Amino acid sequence: MPPFDLVVIVVAGIALFAAFVNGALGYGFSSLTVPMALVFYTNRILNPAVVLVEVITNLYVLLINLNGVATVWRRVFPVVVGLLPGIGIGAMILTSVQPGWIKLVTYSLILPLILLQAAGWRRPIRSTWLVGLPFGTTLGVLYSVTTISGPPLAILFNNQGLVKTEFRAGLALVRVAESSVTAMVYYQLGLFTAESGKLLWVFFPCIAIGVPLGSYAISRLDAETFRRICMSFDAWVVGFGFSRVLIEVNLMESPWAYGVLILTLLIDGCLLYIFFSRRAASARSRGELLTHGAQGGPV
Repeated sequence: MPPFDLVVIVVAGIALFAAFVNGALGYGFSSLTVPMALVFYTNRILNPAVVLVEVITNLYVLLINLNGVATVWRRVFPVVVGLLPGIGIGAMILTSVQPGWIKLVTYSLILPLILLQAAGWRRPIRSTWLVGLPFGTTLGVLYSVTTISGPPLAILFNNQGLVKTEFRAGLALVRVAESSVTAMVYYQLGLFTAESGKLLWVFFPCIAIGVPLGSYAISRLDAETFRRICMSFDAWVVGFGFSRVLIEVNLMESPWAYGVLILTLLIDGCLLYIFFSRRAASARSRGELLTHGAQGGPV
């Protein structure tokens, strides 16, 4: 492992970027921070620090998106109810399963979700108890084990056709609930340790700087392009972490384990090419329409 100071600098840099993304999109802190930080820490040390940070971050995101709460709360209520048993199950898994295998499960669940989101997967999903309750329970298990829930939540809400404010408000409502309940469960299980406390001193300044900057910057950036680039970075990080943990649990040897990273880069490279090709074609179409409109207008 690198010297402690270098680890702190690396993790702080990742956390600052993740906080910026979270401020811009309404999610992203844990899904960007956790995969890379797991190279240096176990889930049992990392998760409690991330959860406490997310309680504050999600409350902030909720406050700045209160306008969308009245419209969206009925849709997310079944998910919130489903979270409760899932968080308890996940917390027990976290305390009883070997850390290396938890890392492996984390990466193997998150990577397909990120790539699905990057591919722009869209299927209309009605927000009902039949969908929301089991989704919430699964999400609760995932979050309490990994502290990651942004990719599956983004897929659910994107496929419900929520507009920007509703999307961010729905995310914030669910994530305030999951992070708050998970923090209480972690406390009851005695998971808050001195090592987790040290990480808080790294994360809090990053949040204080990154989240407001992200909220400010997103109004001046193309949100869809920014989101897509962040997803690529996330996929690369998870692919790298996946390869490393395959070596750690002795399922594959180096360099063969890095085939997962190479495959991730190839898939994401193809998805990036498709994304930017479509954006370019759309821009050309708009340009042609504007040109024809100008030519056909009054002289």
